[in-house]
Amino acid sequence: MGFATKTKNLVDELTGATKERVGDVCGDERLRVEGVQQRDDARARQATEERAEQSDQTGAR
Repeated sequence: MGFATKTKNLVDELTGATKERVGDVCGDERLRVEGVQQRDDARARQATEERAEQSDQTGAR
């Protein structure tokens, strides 16, 4: 997994968390839900990338 992919996933996760918090503070349920979804999507992509990376490492042995 490349640095750019890790960075994009991290930025998406942090952006989602920020949207969630802003939605909480402002009472904007749509923004809060959008933030939760964005954060969860980023975490899922990261987990998928990590599993693929582990598969590549174990398959190369």
